[in-house]
Amino acid sequence: MSVEVRDVPELKRYEARVDGRTEVAGRAEYIRTPELIAFTHTEVEPGHEGQGVGSALVSRALDAARADNLRVLATCPFFAQWIARHPDYQDLLYQSRSNVSD
Repeated sequence: MSVEVRDVPELKRYEARVDGRTEVAGRAEYIRTPELIAFTHTEVEPGHEGQGVGSALVSRALDAARADNLRVLATCPFFAQWIARHPDYQDLLYQSRSNVSD
């Protein structure tokens, strides 16, 4: 099985398609600024769950963030858990620069 992942900026999401098919097998929604990309929601269609579509979405989206020199804010639990299990991507995580405290 091959998974193609592409950015669709007009929809603010990455889309995954399987084996050259036209239907979207999964999507990762985001909000992007010049310095940061926040991944807000990831969804894999039920017929494609457990086949690596979600992992392909995350890894390719994070590779693109690295290539674009963006920090990553993983508000989506799937992204956060995936990054926690893959230490080679943890350097992308956004770190607040604020020194303000309560």
